[in-house]
Amino acid sequence: MFDAGLLWIIVGGLIEPLWVVALKRYNESKSPAWGASAVVFMIASPMFLSFGMETMPVGVAYAIWTGLGAVFTMFVGVMLYNDRMDRIRILFVTMIIVGVVGLQLSSEAVL
Repeated sequence: MFDAGLLWIIVGGLIEPLWVVALKRYNESKSPAWGASAVVFMIASPMFLSFGMETMPVGVAYAIWTGLGAVFTMFVGVMLYNDRMDRIRILFVTMIIVGVVGLQLSSEAVL
């Protein structure tokens, strides 16, 4: 059965690259709007993590949240900033994704 807490964690993971991009844009422009956006997203992302932790073990929730945040942020870097994506990075991102899925599956088996 689908855990609603997982949905909150996925939303929080999706918000991670938003604050990273907003912070980068703020550093480039010093625009208060970008700075405020970064702060809002920095608060929102862990807030969604906290919602997810209501129904999941804290260690699993945090690992999934940070893994998704790292993967999504890397993809945003590739798309927006022409960050390099080669075979070794694809391998390690795949390992993160497999680990996140494995943690979720093992968490459901234990609960």
